[in-house]
Amino acid sequence: MTGPLDRRLGTGDAVVLGLGSMVGAGVFGVWAPAAAAAGSRLLLGLAVAAGVAWCNASSSAALAVRHPTSGGAYVHGREQLGPWWGFAAGWSFVVGKTASCAAMALTVGSYLWPAAARPVAVAAVLVLAAVTYCGITRTVRLTRLLLAGSLTALAVLVAALLTRASPGTLAGGAGAGGAGAVLQAGGLLFFAFAGYARIATLAEEVRDPARTIPRAVSVALPLAVLLYAVVGIAVLAVLGPTRLAGSTAPLADAVRASEWPGLAWVAVAGAGVAGLGALLALLAGVGRTALAMAREGDLPRGLAAVHPRFHTPHRSEVALAVLVSAVALTVDLRSVIGFSSFGVLVYYAVANASAWTLPVGRRPHRAVPAAGLVGCLVLAATLPLASVLSGLGVLVAGVAGRAIAEHHRA
Repeated sequence: MTGPLDRRLGTGDAVVLGLGSMVGAGVFGVWAPAAAAAGSRLLLGLAVAAGVAWCNASSSAALAVRHPTSGGAYVHGREQLGPWWGFAAGWSFVVGKTASCAAMALTVGSYLWPAAARPVAVAAVLVLAAVTYCGITRTVRLTRLLLAGSLTALAVLVAALLTRASPGTLAGGAGAGGAGAVLQAGGLLFFAFAGYARIATLAEEVRDPARTIPRAVSVALPLAVLLYAVVGIAVLAVLGPTRLAGSTAPLADAVRASEWPGLAWVAVAGAGVAGLGALLALLAGVGRTALAMAREGDLPRGLAAVHPRFHTPHRSEVALAVLVSAVALTVDLRSVIGFSSFGVLVYYAVANASAWTLPVGRRPHRAVPAAGLVGCLVLAATLPLASVLSGLGVLVAGVAGRAIAEHHRA
């Protein structure tokens, strides 16, 4: 069966899904690579990432109102710029967010059972994929519960860390450098904020998208930025840049160094719960983009099937679960974060370029998509070289594959 998805989500549901994606395992695991790049200046990198994210969110919200169907910037790029631009966005998103799913799953495994991180990651993927298979309302309900658990854990942890925080540890440290280091940290930290895309990619399942999507974005993104700023200051003030850069479980290590080391289990449990929430929302979003691409023939058309009972893109979700499991079994967490950031930044570059072409009255001020486009390209270019090269390689391979398929269809 193919066809449209059901519009079941209200503003609160959209906020939960967006916030659940952003306040996920990223808040527990993204600090180390950012600190390795910029040292104490990672907080400036966080500000850069948040600014670019706000531009992207504004552009994405306007586009989702104009084109309220599943697929996000893949659909927006096709409609506003042409099929090849849409493909570049969709391919970058699916590949980059598949890597994000693996990163979330690996973070869950690294916190909950470090000695068996990969098997735990695969188990998490398979269980949550079964939830997304069974319908968007079940996905929202479970995301709401997981989000509540992760926010409670973070509140306890931040309160414990602030009793041990030392302003002197905020200075210097590994990777402290100039603008290039700050931009690289911003590119890595952007990984954490990309969850607001979930609101746009689920546009086909949102009631009254013209009102719901802008409202949901305007609530979810500021809350996530505030939370990341508070947590970033706390872990940096306790561990300092050098120790933070070398940590595989930053919040747990920071709590162990605080006045309340017995609360380390809260960090472990919180990371597990938050990672599961982010992974759940990611699986739902990537599945919808794959659905949109399959409808247009940019992925195998069989992936466009919608389940007759659950009204979900079930084949896309099964294929995604298999692929994410394979990635989680073979890759390193830090390399996945950089690769994922590159793919998502390309995706939003297309989104901003698409928003630029919207008619007056249907788009934000043109300075917003312009700043978002430049910001995405700059952050992508300043990521670690290995992330840039691997991201470009996968993008070129995808474009070449589509060109070959187009030639055979002609």
